[in-house]
Amino acid sequence: MAWILDEYSKFHGYSPAVVTGKPVDLGGSLGREAATGRGVLYATEALLAEHGKSFEGLTFAIQILSKKEVIILPDIYANAGGVTVSYFEWVQNIQGFMWDEEKVNQELSRYMTRAFQEIKNMSRMHNCNLRMGAFTLGVNRVARATLLRGWEA
Repeated sequence: MAWILDEYSKFHGYSPAVVTGKPVDLGGSLGREAATGRGVLYATEALLAEHGKSFEGLTFAIQILSKKEVIILPDIYANAGGVTVSYFEWVQNIQGFMWDEEKVNQELSRYMTRAFQEIKNMSRMHNCNLRMGAFTLGVNRVARATLLRGWEA
């Protein structure tokens, strides 16, 4: 991604907020390499906490087993860690500062936990599984943003 930043800078001046996924030395975010995995971890911890459980002594897999009433973490949620840290990187670049890895992980945990609560609430409101709740939440947010911008269907 560094070369994209270099090429952009040639024409528009140095602006690290334009490109995410760059090396840390060029304004990239610490903890980025493990962000998707950490997102899955925080997503799973939120789900387990909802049921009064933790990782200790548990062996589990995220599988499509809805007919057996196994709770399934939505893939669009569980994989959101990397995208979220890309957003953090962009925010840091725009503001001209850098978080340490602990701060990145702390914020990622906060965002993923809040997202789980929102997905769970949407699922309960529409009496559907978490995956459909995640999609419903996403579609509702896009629809609301579209209406707020004055676009018509």
